[in-house]
Amino acid sequence: MSSSNRSAFNLRSSRLTLLIGFGSLLAIIAVSGVDALRVLRQFRNEDDQIRREFLFRNRVLNNIRSEVYVSGTYVRDYLLEPNASRAAAFGVSLSNVRKQMESDLASYAGQVKPEESGQYSALQRELAQYWEILGPSLKWDARQRQAEGYAFLRDEVFPRRTAMLDIAGAIADINERQLNQGNQHASELLAKFRNRLAVTLFGALALGLGMAGFSARKILDLEAHAESRYQEVAEARTQLTNLSARLVGAQESERRSLSRELHDEVGQSLSAVLVELRNLSGLVSGSEQQVRSQLEVIKGLVEGAVRVVRNMALLLRPSMLDDLGLIPALKWQAREVSKRTSMDVTVATELISEDLPDEYKTCIYRIVQEALHNCSRHSRATLVRIRVHQKETKLVLSVQDDGAGFDVRHSKGLGLLGIEERVAQLGGTCQIHSGPDIGTLLTVELPFEDRPHAMKREPSEANTHPVSG
Repeated sequence: MSSSNRSAFNLRSSRLTLLIGFGSLLAIIAVSGVDALRVLRQFRNEDDQIRREFLFRNRVLNNIRSEVYVSGTYVRDYLLEPNASRAAAFGVSLSNVRKQMESDLASYAGQVKPEESGQYSALQRELAQYWEILGPSLKWDARQRQAEGYAFLRDEVFPRRTAMLDIAGAIADINERQLNQGNQHASELLAKFRNRLAVTLFGALALGLGMAGFSARKILDLEAHAESRYQEVAEARTQLTNLSARLVGAQESERRSLSRELHDEVGQSLSAVLVELRNLSGLVSGSEQQVRSQLEVIKGLVEGAVRVVRNMALLLRPSMLDDLGLIPALKWQAREVSKRTSMDVTVATELISEDLPDEYKTCIYRIVQEALHNCSRHSRATLVRIRVHQKETKLVLSVQDDGAGFDVRHSKGLGLLGIEERVAQLGGTCQIHSGPDIGTLLTVELPFEDRPHAMKREPSEANTHPVSG
């Protein structure tokens, strides 16, 4: 398997692992959330049901207790009342209490649990016997009630009432125990839920830690890979910058050599040919007019060739840049461009050292050369102002024209890129301000340490022509 295929396979495996891991983690969280909602709903329903049943049974038992007490009071008042009409009223009230008691007892029957069925049956029997015993007494007359009423209350009514209350209390105790059992069941349900939730959280935490570790390792691997690639790119960029600087140096060296060869060898040879032709023309007599005219044609061709060679040498590398310095070379270049084009080119200088390093002179000269070339070919400018001055720690070059301008963000050619490359090699900065119909301003700043003993003030050439933009 090739390295590219291996990388693609590792990438797919990592993505699949991350997808499965995070999917499982989300699934665990979702399942635990659904389970928690289900358990909480079940717990709430059971708790509500237990409370409703307890409150209902407790209310019914309390009603039965109250009715037992009230029935005893009515029985006592009935048996001890000498007035017949009032005794009859107590009998009617007692009958109503009996109906209410039987109704409560019937409603409680629907809530009876198996463990309290025996007590409930005993309570039914006692109530039935209680009302069965009370039945004959309700038919007594006043004399019989007065004679037997107190003994009947003491021997029959009060013991029966106490037995019924004891049975109702026993049922209430069973009811309370059932409430406690329901609470215990709910507590057990919550305990199981806590245990299950703890297991789920532990699993989610373990899976999350595993995914975090895996992701961290992948991120560190990616960071190391990116750092390695960044170092490779930085190293390649450094090598490219060094190579570009060496290429520019080699280009300037080759131009200098070609310029000197053209000037010294080809130019001198053509000049010698021209001298010899002139000598030969002087030896030709007046009668040989045709030969003389032919020699004049040859002399014109040789003179043209000498001019072409000289111009080529100056364009490649003007000798005055090495012999006279930067400022004369810039002014010569301005004059030559003004001659060839309709542009008015001016050069203004302030405090330029004659001891400038060769790479600075070459950089500024080539930038001006490229800028003038762009002005003559693209900008349709009529006025170009070149200014070179020195600040405390830098040289500043500005080239401004009144041409058509351009969009700097979208119209940057190889010439401007070459200018930026030259400036960057010397650690300087390059800024271009331009726009449609506002002209162009090129500003270059090169770091330069001032050396006062080598400085010489150049006369400034004032520029009185306004430049738009």
